[in-house]
Amino acid sequence: MAGTTVEDTGLVQQSFLAADSHAGLSKTDADRAEMLRYVADTMGQSKIVVFRHLSRGNEEQAQAANKEFERCYAQLVADGQCSPIPQAEHVITSFRSRGIKVALTTGFARETQQAIIEALGWQDLADAVLCPAPGVRGRPYPDMALAALMQTETESVQSMVVVGDTSSDVITGLRAGARASVGVLTGAHNAAQLSAAGATHILDSVADLPGLVATLG
Repeated sequence: MAGTTVEDTGLVQQSFLAADSHAGLSKTDADRAEMLRYVADTMGQSKIVVFRHLSRGNEEQAQAANKEFERCYAQLVADGQCSPIPQAEHVITSFRSRGIKVALTTGFARETQQAIIEALGWQDLADAVLCPAPGVRGRPYPDMALAALMQTETESVQSMVVVGDTSSDVITGLRAGARASVGVLTGAHNAAQLSAAGATHILDSVADLPGLVATLG
């Protein structure tokens, strides 16, 4: 969602810094800089998994940091710092009008995902909405893509296109066996990073997705 269908103007970094301040993940400016580098590299992955790495396995600290991250992000969203990527809503509604199922996935916790959906009025926009949960691992594992396939009763992985703004999104699509694993340049990672992850296609934006889908048949 964030960076692919939803504008993310530094909200993740702001929320990670708030979580760091709350939970004491970093001790020095150098620690903080390294933390933010890791956060950028792992953008798109389950946030609690990222915090477990940053806390060096301290589960209590990781949970405290994750809770503060989610609280801060949800507050920023509630304050109006959340908007759709241009044309994202139109692309989704036009796909669904043609019988193409759409699932929205995120590395955020369900509460944060719901805060975004409510802020944008997207309660009925997609066919399925998924996030990491017990039995459904976050990116770069293929679980959410495959869960979306099952929830939408799609015929085959070869009927699925996975789209995202991070290397983890691309890897998820490849691991899930999707017909295409597409990177977009509206979020966290650049064309070189998406290409290195194995993106089958790279688009400027999700607005360009209908043209690509038309060529896939």
